[in-house]
Amino acid sequence: MSERLRLKKNADRRLKAGHLWLYSNEIDTEATPLKGVEPGDQAIIEAANGKPLGVAYVNPHSLICARVVSRDANVRLDRSLLVHRFKQALALRQRLFAKPFYRLIHGEGDLLPGLIVDRFDDVVVVQLNTLGMERLGNEVVAALDKVLSPRAIVFKNDSSGRRQEQLERQVEVVFGELPEQVLLEENGVRFVAPVIDGQKTGWFYDHRANRAWLNGLVAGKRVLDVFSYVGGWGVQAAAHGATEVLCIDSSAEALERVAENAALNGLAEQVAIGEGDAFEALAALKAEGEQFDVIVLDPPAFIKKRKDIPNGERAYSRLNREAMRLLGRDGLLLSASCSMHLATERLVECVRGAVRHQDRHGQVIYQGGQGPDHPVHPSIPETAYLKALGVRVFRD
Repeated sequence: MSERLRLKKNADRRLKAGHLWLYSNEIDTEATPLKGVEPGDQAIIEAANGKPLGVAYVNPHSLICARVVSRDANVRLDRSLLVHRFKQALALRQRLFAKPFYRLIHGEGDLLPGLIVDRFDDVVVVQLNTLGMERLGNEVVAALDKVLSPRAIVFKNDSSGRRQEQLERQVEVVFGELPEQVLLEENGVRFVAPVIDGQKTGWFYDHRANRAWLNGLVAGKRVLDVFSYVGGWGVQAAAHGATEVLCIDSSAEALERVAENAALNGLAEQVAIGEGDAFEALAALKAEGEQFDVIVLDPPAFIKKRKDIPNGERAYSRLNREAMRLLGRDGLLLSASCSMHLATERLVECVRGAVRHQDRHGQVIYQGGQGPDHPVHPSIPETAYLKALGVRVFRD
């Protein structure tokens, strides 16, 4: 490998601490010009004194200009290394889960920056979120075939991250044949995953443990699931004994899937759907005098970038306030956030403000994060993004 990138003096500290990202302002561009590396190529990363620190793939046009794939300067990210990392990741998931429904590769958390792989038994959905991974698309398919022998592999390349890497949107079956329905099972409940036209890979495995916790508390309760998507929370609540569930989403397509998933589990009678903007729907329910025992708030990320934090926090606060007005005297709120830039204590603060606004008391009785198939890289705080608070809201 002829390409090399030399770091400025002391710019190797984060790398030595275990981080996998390099920014363009950390590169000594006089010694090794960034424009000398073809976008997507791999390069040896050197300390200021020339000592090799590992291998990274490079995109000079991206904010994160290099992502480390190995600490060994003699290794390349190729089919062989992908097979090795896939086997490592698979061994963990097989220890964690009895059935083959999980996130198999969680980017940096599984030492494969830019790569997401979700498994639905014999169907595998892949997101190549960076140019470096895009260049390795064929190798990813070959490695997955070797390790899993799947029936079908789907490339679901429509993430916002790809836009930042100047990559085109692309959703297609690249291997095998997709069955008519892609099924999954979570916490004993079955779902159809819309892997082609759904959000992300079609399903959000990250909330599995948080849903399992809530499932134990919904028997005999009336449940409202806001931002329901295809009914991950709501249908599971019905399956675990909730007497009545209302799923709200702005997408008519997603709500059709809620109905389909409820019927799949024999729960069509318990699960109702309502289409509309979450804030407007909450206000309308309040005007109608509706009340719920349990409310789930699992919104999309209101904070995409650091500059969105003030507006995003206001949105989370307002959402929690509006929802709390619909809780009965002794209710349970599950308030979640997938915004990496929202710290847990700030979400607690949003909830605290909402509780006081209603002149009620709140008790945080559960704090959850992403499931273990979304491993957190201890050197990369950005890999820990999901928060879920279980809050008892009651009057004195």
